Amino acid sequence: MTAHPALRIAVYGAYGHTGRFVLAELHRRGFVPVACGRDAARLHELATVAGVEARVASTDDPAALDAAFAGTAAVLHCAGPFLDTAAPVLDAALRARIHYLDVAAEQRAVADTLARDGEAKAAGVTVVPAMAFYGGLADLLASAALDGATDADAVDIAVALDGWHPTRGTRLTGERNHYPRTYIEHGRTRTVPDPAPVRETDFPPPFGRLETVLLPLSEAIVVPHHIACRNLHSWMNLAPLRDLRDPATPAPVAADDSGRSAQSFIVDVRVRCGNHACRAIASGRDIYAVTAPLLVEALQRILDGRVRDSGALAAGQAFDARDFLAALAPDAVTVAFEAGAPADSGSLDAC
Repeated sequence: MTAHPALRIAVYGAYGHTGRFVLAELHRRGFVPVACGRDAARLHELATVAGVEARVASTDDPAALDAAFAGTAAVLHCAGPFLDTAAPVLDAALRARIHYLDVAAEQRAVADTLARDGEAKAAGVTVVPAMAFYGGLADLLASAALDGATDADAVDIAVALDGWHPTRGTRLTGERNHYPRTYIEHGRTRTVPDPAPVRETDFPPPFGRLETVLLPLSEAIVVPHHIACRNLHSWMNLAPLRDLRDPATPAPVAADDSGRSAQSFIVDVRVRCGNHACRAIASGRDIYAVTAPLLVEALQRILDGRVRDSGALAAGQAFDARDFLAALAPDAVTVAFEAGAPADSGSLDAC
């Protein structure tokens, strides 16, 4: 990896769990992060420990946001709930004419951000929401599996986690997000019923066959933003959801010097388009930590000119998906492709 020429990058919510991983990844790649956020005390502590410049700005203070982002090339927005924070931070980025990327998982927030494509084009900047484990990773996998196709008969996304120790931000997002989740079936956008459908899903080792529930997050917004899907379903195994719903489940605990937890994940995406069928599988550790290389790799490609357009874009729309995923492996994720019918969990030829 070649370090990018030192550019100042604003990180909004830099003192949060994901924000700290993002700061470290920016440093690793030669950027100069500017830590921004609402909490002056936490910013001061972070600046002292990490040796970064800190700028205090609340999302309800446009002038403070303008000052916080002044002199930066982009803002990486890591402070949810994004239903509350995405619009004002994006407003400030557009006023400053700098690129905007966030890690939102909320469907409504991501849809609202993508709807501002015209404003982003007018400002000459690239806006990429959900550039994270939830949303961006599945979109890149689906785009890579479709190998350039812009329509699909079926996109089936399944996530397996061996557990989930949620951050405070994750819990706040869950409390704030009361909008119904949507998916696509037989060409129509549908609302997930209550109770949500449950099925058995075959994952690669070490997970195997697990009970999963229909749980579409931001991937159900970003994938159909640029791929015409007749069917799009997104599933998650039940064990991490039990952890998430238990108020006694602790926050993530570091298992190594990088701060990553021991949590393991698999994202298994199966697509079908006519006679073409392919399966793309990503595996790795720590859904919060892996968001940092996803986010900063996207930033680097935007600044290097390896992005397909300006405007508000989904990850798979903005970048060469296979090349992007290859750049992440093997340090952040391990990615494999298999050919075969989407309902077939067997390992076949590479696609």
